[in-house]
Amino acid sequence: MMKSPVFVIVFLCSFFSYSQVVINEIDPDTASSDVKEFIELKSTTANFPLDGLVVVFFNGGSTTGIDSYYAIDLDGLVTDGNGIVLLGNPQVTPAASYIFPGNTIQNGPDAVAIYIGNATNFPFATRAIANPIDAVAYTGNATLPSALMSILGLGIVCYNENINSLASTQSIQRKADGTYEVKTPTPRAVNYGTGITYNGIAVTCVTNTTEGQNYTITFTTDTPVLTELNFNITLNNGSFNSSDYSGILNISIPAGSNSASTTIQILNDGINEGDETMKITIGTVPSDYVILSNNIAIRVHDINFAVQPWGSPLHPTHGLCPRAIPTGYYNSLEGKSGSALRQAIQDIIANPNTVRVQNYGDVYDVLKEADQNPENSGQVWMIYDEQPISKIDYQTDNSIVGKWNREHIYCQSRLGIPSSFTPNSTPDGIDVSRATTGPNDIEASHDDNHHLRAVGGQENSSRGNKNYGVDYYNGPTGSSGSWHGDVARAIFYMTLRYNGLAVENGDPGSTPSGHIGDLATLLAWNATDPADDFEMNRNNLIYDWQMNRNPFIDYPTLVDYVFGSLTNSTWFAPLSTENFSDIKFSLHPNPTSNQITISGLNQESTIEIFSLSGMKLMSTYFSGTTQLDLNLASGMYLAKISSDNKTTTKKLIIK
Repeated sequence: MMKSPVFVIVFLCSFFSYSQVVINEIDPDTASSDVKEFIELKSTTANFPLDGLVVVFFNGGSTTGIDSYYAIDLDGLVTDGNGIVLLGNPQVTPAASYIFPGNTIQNGPDAVAIYIGNATNFPFATRAIANPIDAVAYTGNATLPSALMSILGLGIVCYNENINSLASTQSIQRKADGTYEVKTPTPRAVNYGTGITYNGIAVTCVTNTTEGQNYTITFTTDTPVLTELNFNITLNNGSFNSSDYSGILNISIPAGSNSASTTIQILNDGINEGDETMKITIGTVPSDYVILSNNIAIRVHDINFAVQPWGSPLHPTHGLCPRAIPTGYYNSLEGKSGSALRQAIQDIIANPNTVRVQNYGDVYDVLKEADQNPENSGQVWMIYDEQPISKIDYQTDNSIVGKWNREHIYCQSRLGIPSSFTPNSTPDGIDVSRATTGPNDIEASHDDNHHLRAVGGQENSSRGNKNYGVDYYNGPTGSSGSWHGDVARAIFYMTLRYNGLAVENGDPGSTPSGHIGDLATLLAWNATDPADDFEMNRNNLIYDWQMNRNPFIDYPTLVDYVFGSLTNSTWFAPLSTENFSDIKFSLHPNPTSNQITISGLNQESTIEIFSLSGMKLMSTYFSGTTQLDLNLASGMYLAKISSDNKTTTKKLIIK
């Protein structure tokens, strides 16, 4: 697609503006276990914001010689009056504005480069890209990262940090003429000539707290202050305001000291409003001081969250969430098989007269409902990561670290969407939708919530557009596979909802467009990870938005009739499916001191006791009037009674 002249002009202006930023100093090899590594950047203009830039570290000794191993977003960082900003390990002195773990920078032969972009563009093992804003290649011996230097271009020269046999005590530093030399490190200081000597102010605090707790913030200067240092801080940020905390915001560091602290009380307002973000912002400081890190975001967890009666995908429950299937929704499938069954399913889930299409901007709102962590209404459940994250930590800028975003289970690049398609990213709510042209409306697949899930930003980048399976993508190391069935049923739904999509055995490659693998893996995943309450709740909520359901969640065995071993068999909905009608029985006393009596059910029945987090605590068969000893701690539980293909759930209180 041809770029517009306006885009080209904006890009060139950005490039020339950023081209004044260079790598001023790098120290990859330090004493002991490399705990004082740093990289220093310098801008021609003082106090220059570095938003929109990323520093990328490349491994010159890898198999290809051109793979990235670490990337740092520079959003929010600003150079000081000397044009300098320091990124370094926690033990670097003076302190850095951006902290990364010790022993992160490889000793070489490697390279580091600055690009316009963000860390999402450079996940682990990304190939190097030519012509960055600036780059430095380095080594600790005679070996050069030749392949890497060739790709980066810019006439890049490699510098040997160990040229004086003092690699652990010297760094590579830029000179006034743009060349480099190796000498004693000068972090956060001008390499040549004179400059402003600042006393830096660093903030030490934990990154999260909870309503009702005390929260301590410590401010530390590089060196003791000569005269009393006074400054103010603010904590307000969006919905988090002065009604959410109390404490002293006027900070004073006495003469001769280099630190001061304040303790803030985070107030519990008793309202379930979700997690919030407190932002620690230091106000104006004297001209001979520099704020090393400012506008620090602190997560404040709401303790008034709601809990669902079912479990998370990692601790699944079944039968606690009702199937909200409209009456007669699947009647047309009865007695069909093969292609007729496939067509009947598509006629339901792609019906242009009923199915709605929301825009991409609405997806975050949908996921905050559909992927809500059952154990905490202030969180969403990240599918591959198999853990919750605060709802407000969705990605809104270039940084993916500690964020969640929208994962297309059926990879975007495999959907076959025309290159001219531009998603509408402005949310307009559940009541606004566009008409669908039915199964040929492939553009609607981009915004279909049945295959969009909350996922950690970094894991989303790692997944890329890989097929699913042990030899392709099988989740992060240590994954329990709690998401396997969810993925399979989403893929199977997509292949029937949209013409042109297909799931195949093995890797279909990049052609034909619209194909994904691996069928054998997904069939196995559907069987070994059956649909649970979390998935059923998603199905119900997405139906409210899109007016269609995923039939393979409602009837997981339907997968075998369409894609598996029963494709020639005739489909009839299972008669044993729970209908969640009320059962006539008595459970008493309630509240109880740990013993209950069940009466009114003469046929064989079951009772299951669940915690509010969805964990099954006991299960037993019974018939007739039965007395049970529960041995449970005081609190509220859920008692699920199943009898004669019917199920009901009651709250049970233990005194």
